[in-house]
Amino acid sequence: MSVAADMTLLGLFASSFLAATLLPGGSELVFYAVLAADHSLYWPALGVATIGNTLGGLTSYMLGRLLPGPGPVPEQTPERSRRRALPWLKAHGSAVLVLAWLPVFGDALCVAAGWLRLHPVPVTVFMALGKFARYWVIAQGTTL
Repeated sequence: MSVAADMTLLGLFASSFLAATLLPGGSELVFYAVLAADHSLYWPALGVATIGNTLGGLTSYMLGRLLPGPGPVPEQTPERSRRRALPWLKAHGSAVLVLAWLPVFGDALCVAAGWLRLHPVPVTVFMALGKFARYWVIAQGTTL
């Protein structure tokens, strides 16, 4: 691989990592531009974007782990959340992290998974699957 390709992939990694943290930003356009400019980077770019975005999501997960762990649901929590959202998240656990790629909501899921002390291995697997699927769908748009 050339130095230019290496720098391109490094920029893609930085973009995908930062986009998955609580910082604002998106990496989809950068990913699409990389593939549109050099389709021979298809698999390296898909891997780099997935890994970068997953590591960014795991950063948010770790921030959630730094928060005090869950105890009883606070009284000020809205009734609907106490009845539906929290039990749903606890019931489905790590599998919900397939949706970690969603804008804003995905960041909150990553932090919540850390706060709930969900096991990091399945969290990582489901998070990576969802993020890979999103980038794969975007990559399909470059082959049209």
